[in-house]
Amino acid sequence: MRRALGIVETVGFSAAVAAMDAAAKAADVNLVGMDRVIGVNKAVGVSIHFEGEVAAVQAAVDAAVEAANRVGKVAYYKVIPRPHEELDKILNELKKNIKNIE
Repeated sequence: MRRALGIVETVGFSAAVAAMDAAAKAADVNLVGMDRVIGVNKAVGVSIHFEGEVAAVQAAVDAAVEAANRVGKVAYYKVIPRPHEELDKILNELKKNIKNIE
């Protein structure tokens, strides 16, 4: 993967949906994956992952964090510019979660 990876982990599904919507509207990024995480702040969390150019991913993550915090709570967020190619293996597993939703 040569593109940037953005991660936003929210507490609750509503905050995740708001985050995904804001990110998609803010910049040209692709939703790579989504995963439910049990135990985030003693609640169910949702981890969402975006990919794209570094500046676009940063803008998307910023918008996602702001939107999610209006609806609920953000537990974690990070932008990783040009992640190592080995991360592609993990991201391919996360992509399966998106396909299962469709």
